[in-house]
Amino acid sequence: MSEKIPYKIYLNENEIPATWYNMRADMKKKPAPLLNPATHQPLTAEELTPVFCEELVAQELDDSTAYVPIPQEIQDFYKMYRPSPLVRAYCLEKELDTPAKIYYKFEGNNTSGSHKLNSAIAQAYYAKKQGLKGVTTETGAGQWGTALSMACSYFGLDCQVYMVKVSYEQKPFRREVMRTYGASVTPSPSPTTEVGRKILEKFPGTTGSLGCAISEAVEAATSKEGYRYVLGSVLNQVLLHQSVIGLETKAALDKYGVKPDMIIGCAGGGSNLGGLIAPFMGQKLRGEADYQIIAVEPASCPSFTRGKYVYDFCDTGMICPLAKMYTLGNGFIPSANHAGGLRFHGMSTILSELYDQGLMEAVSVEQTSVFEAAERFARIEGILPAPESSHAIKVAMDEALKCKETGEEKTIVFGLTGTGYFDMVAYEQFHNGTMTDYIPTDEDLQKGFESIPRFPGNME
Repeated sequence: MSEKIPYKIYLNENEIPATWYNMRADMKKKPAPLLNPATHQPLTAEELTPVFCEELVAQELDDSTAYVPIPQEIQDFYKMYRPSPLVRAYCLEKELDTPAKIYYKFEGNNTSGSHKLNSAIAQAYYAKKQGLKGVTTETGAGQWGTALSMACSYFGLDCQVYMVKVSYEQKPFRREVMRTYGASVTPSPSPTTEVGRKILEKFPGTTGSLGCAISEAVEAATSKEGYRYVLGSVLNQVLLHQSVIGLETKAALDKYGVKPDMIIGCAGGGSNLGGLIAPFMGQKLRGEADYQIIAVEPASCPSFTRGKYVYDFCDTGMICPLAKMYTLGNGFIPSANHAGGLRFHGMSTILSELYDQGLMEAVSVEQTSVFEAAERFARIEGILPAPESSHAIKVAMDEALKCKETGEEKTIVFGLTGTGYFDMVAYEQFHNGTMTDYIPTDEDLQKGFESIPRFPGNME
């Protein structure tokens, strides 16, 4: 790993970050370590290397290096679409008649249509550098699978994607983009893996979940020579790579002397939110500045707002390490009517610890209100937003309207993670009036909580 670099945003000649920023280095209380599910002891690098690439394992476990240099090959790839635009939403401000200033960081200006490419290219690079044949992964709505298929195509790696079955069926065009870039795409849970067959037997007719797909992807990677598993969210390494979002955002705001009051991002597993808030949270941790940071999640999958902060499996098949996070339980499967993305049962360990310390807030929103905000934003600002991003749009608009009531001139920054052109089935449901809201009852959540492992100090 690199030596620690003094705090500064390092941009290259193309105004793209030359380093990633690791929030953990500035956290006085670090996120809890991953545990071996058999021994309940912290996992070592030796135990993780059969699953993840060696360099990525080092990044996953490093909680002291603040700034990690970005390899030149990755910087060169970033030049295709970075720096991404930071846009002042003048039209939205006018429409809302608010004194608030609204900015959004737009990550949809690449073929994958989302921020996921920032980490996909890094993970593919390290797999290629290690001499691997290929990688396996899961994808929910499809943004991560699309991004990884692009990255693997660039480096000549085989890419095997397990796609949540409901998304596989609802988003055939996203699936076909992955196949265009050479990836194989399997609906999950599937009969092609042992864990998939067990899940199908236990939950016949299930529409799947990210937890199911993760289990299958990990099994596939560990049963084939020359393959490793890669993940598009949740992990420390992913938040590290995604810090380019926040670093660019802060550099642009600093250039014009703008200090945000509020930073808002959607939260599923935490990759976009963690990346967007990284340098701002760093300042907050070091006592240099303060910001109101809001995580927005779906009411139908409310990990932060209704979950438990305990150790849990990241996957439904319970073959992955245990992570301490806000979780609804590895057995929780979102309702089939959930069309807005952000379907993971847990949350990043970094963000979970920051939230538990009260350094950020969380709210949940219902999906019909999310799509109302998405449609309004599209008509006003001219970008069709991804459903995931629209959670942040909804709350940013709500906060701007509060400013209208109070007369406060707050500066709001939110993350627009990508475009929604492959999500038109969900938009169709909204327009046809067939989209419904679902909020799990306490009894529904209890079923998921029952899947959380019990051991001393955890859900006793």
